[in-house]
Amino acid sequence: MIIANPIYDVVFKYLMEDERIARTILSALLKRDVVRVEVRPHEYSNDERDSLSVFRIDFGATVRDDDGSEKLILVELQKTWVETETLRFRQYLGVQYRSPRNMRDDNALPMVAVYLLGHKVGDIEEPVLYVNHECYDYDGNHVESGLPDPFIESLTHNSIIVQIPRLHGQINNRLDKVLSVFDQSRRDRDDEQLLRLDERVYSDDTDMERILHRLTMAAADADVRHRMDVEDEYFSVIEKRDTELMVKDRQLAEKTVQLQETAEQLQETAEQLQETAEQLQEKTEQLQEKTEQLQEKTDQLQNLMQASVQLLYQGGKAVEDIASSLHIDVEVVKQLIKV
Repeated sequence: MIIANPIYDVVFKYLMEDERIARTILSALLKRDVVRVEVRPHEYSNDERDSLSVFRIDFGATVRDDDGSEKLILVELQKTWVETETLRFRQYLGVQYRSPRNMRDDNALPMVAVYLLGHKVGDIEEPVLYVNHECYDYDGNHVESGLPDPFIESLTHNSIIVQIPRLHGQINNRLDKVLSVFDQSRRDRDDEQLLRLDERVYSDDTDMERILHRLTMAAADADVRHRMDVEDEYFSVIEKRDTELMVKDRQLAEKTVQLQETAEQLQETAEQLQETAEQLQEKTEQLQEKTEQLQEKTDQLQNLMQASVQLLYQGGKAVEDIASSLHIDVEVVKQLIKV
């Protein structure tokens, strides 16, 4: 059978508007019996299309526990086609934490955040992740006494993360069966707006038959198909923009690497120049020291020469004889005598 692809926002919204279907999907995700659901006043469907698509529905879900008691919880369901900033998800959660309507008896309603992602999360292979908060004492021991507690449930929340690209046709449990209608490996070869399913797999399940019937109606609805076309056009623009950004990012990364290499080379050259300068400074200092030593020896020789000339002259030797015996010029002898 052929059904509309619920990864599209318009199809997903159309699907979840059916209260029984919403209960079926939430019950499977929460692994709890959801007896009533109510769409909360704030619903964000991203109709303006001015940013990356994050489709969001807030549910007030009444769940029945094993002891038969019922409890109201808030389910914040967010679905996205493409990778988006975690900040956007956090901002939506912040709205719920601030909202006074989510308070009961001075405590906030327990909240579960459900993320249906059209992309993979890193290298995590599990298609569905349950992220539950736990309580521990200082020594790391698991604390169970007194829990759950309304105060703690008001300040923390659990999360369910569904990686739609990790759904590959395996049906091992109730949740697998429900999520199988999101499995993109079942897309029609000629039309990605449609999925092809084997209806015999669901023939013994009235809840799933209702989901399939609803999605079949969506596939035949001209307005829904038109809105799917709009989404395709929008995301083709987004994909083109993202591709251009990725190319620019890659070019920027390459230039950054080149600049880093150039900077490292310049740093290496600067270090070599610094080393050469230090060596030159050291040689200059050595030359200066040798020059001073030579000057000192020259001065000593000059003083010795002068003393010898004076001594010979005072002994009665002629200037020419002194010059001849000391192997110096006569004029030098005359200058030394005058001194």
